Amino acid sequence: MRIALNQPDNAGKVGAILRLAACMGVGVDVIEPTGFTWNDRKLARAGMDYADAVEVTRHVDWAAFEAQAAGRLVLLTTSGAVPLPDAVFRDDDILLLGSEGAGVPPTVHDRADLRVRVPMRPGFRSLNIGISAAIVLGEAMRQTGWMI
Repeated sequence: MRIALNQPDNAGKVGAILRLAACMGVGVDVIEPTGFTWNDRKLARAGMDYADAVEVTRHVDWAAFEAQAAGRLVLLTTSGAVPLPDAVFRDDDILLLGSEGAGVPPTVHDRADLRVRVPMRPGFRSLNIGISAAIVLGEAMRQTGWMI
């Protein structure tokens, strides 16, 4: 299982996701361009010393990522058709998140093999991507038998 970030625009949130990935033992794909420089201080501060413990693969664009993606693409989206409690995950899933500000373009949305949304109270638009990643990764790992 992996996490993929499509054109992330917030260094601090990417750093937090790198920390999550390091703690859970999953790799991260970063699909460029990013909205920040890779050596941004906010990235380092949020990732702390955990960022060195995660396998990060950077891709120059969506086509480069898609050419090497070996698993099923599971898009985390507010307009997803499957509520998280109904989603069924597999070991080879790639949990795909868009940028905080724009999500993913329609072509990427359409390419997803599964679209999942985290249910929320009425009247709220979305969670931040780090929180969404943690919630969905936790459920996906629970379903696929991951244990400490």
